[in-house]
Amino acid sequence: MSKPELIDALPDLVLLVKRDGTPIAHAGGRAVAELGSGDAANRERFVPAWSASTAALIRQLTRNAIADRTAVEGRFQERETRYEIRVTPQGPDRATCVIRPVLGSEGGDAAASTGEHPQLRLDRRGFLRRFKESISVAALRERPLAVAVVYVDEIADIAEIIATRVSEQIMTTALSRLPLGSGPESSAEWYVGQLGENLLALVVHSADRDTIEACVASVAASLREPIVVGDAEFRLTPYAGVGILGVDASNPRVLLDHARAAAAEARRAASKNIFFFSDTLQLKSLARIDIARELRDAIASRAIRLRYTGRHDLRSGRRVAWVGYVRWLHPLRGEIRPAEFLRVAQTTGLATSLSRSVLEHLPQDFEALRTQSDSDVRISLGALRDHVLHEDFVTDLHRFLSDAAVPPERFELRVAEKVFVARDSVDFRSLHRLGVQFVVDEVGRGAGSLASLARAPIWGLQLDRAWVSALRSDVVAHNVCRAGIAMAAALGLTPIATGVDDAAQRTALLDLGCRFGLGDLYGSLDAAMSALPPVAESA
Repeated sequence: MSKPELIDALPDLVLLVKRDGTPIAHAGGRAVAELGSGDAANRERFVPAWSASTAALIRQLTRNAIADRTAVEGRFQERETRYEIRVTPQGPDRATCVIRPVLGSEGGDAAASTGEHPQLRLDRRGFLRRFKESISVAALRERPLAVAVVYVDEIADIAEIIATRVSEQIMTTALSRLPLGSGPESSAEWYVGQLGENLLALVVHSADRDTIEACVASVAASLREPIVVGDAEFRLTPYAGVGILGVDASNPRVLLDHARAAAAEARRAASKNIFFFSDTLQLKSLARIDIARELRDAIASRAIRLRYTGRHDLRSGRRVAWVGYVRWLHPLRGEIRPAEFLRVAQTTGLATSLSRSVLEHLPQDFEALRTQSDSDVRISLGALRDHVLHEDFVTDLHRFLSDAAVPPERFELRVAEKVFVARDSVDFRSLHRLGVQFVVDEVGRGAGSLASLARAPIWGLQLDRAWVSALRSDVVAHNVCRAGIAMAAALGLTPIATGVDDAAQRTALLDLGCRFGLGDLYGSLDAAMSALPPVAESA
């Protein structure tokens, strides 16, 4: 460490504070204003250099440290600098606060300039230390305690395919606006720590299920709020799992592992519900090991195929495309949900092989389907994320189209919005020149960039099913659909709706300006499915 870094690492303030926040003595270049209600002479010894919100945070940490008889660590932002703070109890009525700037910290936390309470954020080391201390105190005093792990989806993808600094900026913004972990408005005391780039943990001093769910739900709701970086808007999807001290485990490591397992199960189920750990989750984990092995065999034997549903003109009812979705009909387990085996494919590195295998089936399926369709009906394939981001993706598509079994002008490729904006649109232009039609899928679910969409060779935008299904019952869903359709019109693109399940939804979408859609209104499987080869029917 260089001499300037050593100087920067020196504490900015060492402060001895009473339980009520009254400062007793201090050393360092900064001072604290309005920490407590000490006499005027005492307050005059301190220059009002800190904001009232920072002073409130120091009071809170001091009370927590003295009450729990354990050291408390955290971070906050004051003006343009991030600080870390450690509060150590010194007997039953006072504590020492050591505050120093974070090395290499830069300005940029939006919460600092709002005047709101700075959010306590524990890094992994600080969180684990306090977590262990909390468990020790809970066991000694027989106090209930639960830990929740929250997996923040999209963060790892953003770091990998966009930039690490963008993912860090998003996570910093998300953390800065999390609700406070204690106070008169909270039914239980809790605190938050960051275990990794996309993993958060909450320790809740309660074993009441409703109380735990309320604490975790408030954090999840805050994380779901849109975050804008540059010209892109990002939407995070949190998945939460909970383990309870004494019920699920009695030591920190196992308790965290159980909470992680529950969060992973919530993510696999793509559920907004909070999952509590149980022995059933362990059995499911063993079952997934079997699925991974059988998935590899299914890809090799070409047992995973596509099922097709028609996309229709919402006005005339005419079919305009056959839309394919992966389907795995297991000989013993029955049909396995794509959400389950596609996640296994991603985590085991089989996703690209699966996508290539499905691509090989398209000529056979197209030959069977075109006899049941008009001459201009297209066949649509949803490209898997791992394959789209693979360096050989465009080469694989050129090789597939060169066989001439599926004419390029009859081929449509659907790419999820967050994946599409992550890959340079230049890579798709050679395919577009051949006649391939691109549709951006899952619009409104994750990251989006108007600039990227405006420059890309796109034909249509497909609204996510979750928004379309709730179109008539939820104001937010209605507004999202209206905005998505308006955005498509502004960019000269075709809006498409998934989840058109009844005539009322069809009418609502037409009123908003959406022309095409698919869903139960037209049948989940068309009659022409019977024309597919036997392998496709059993797959």
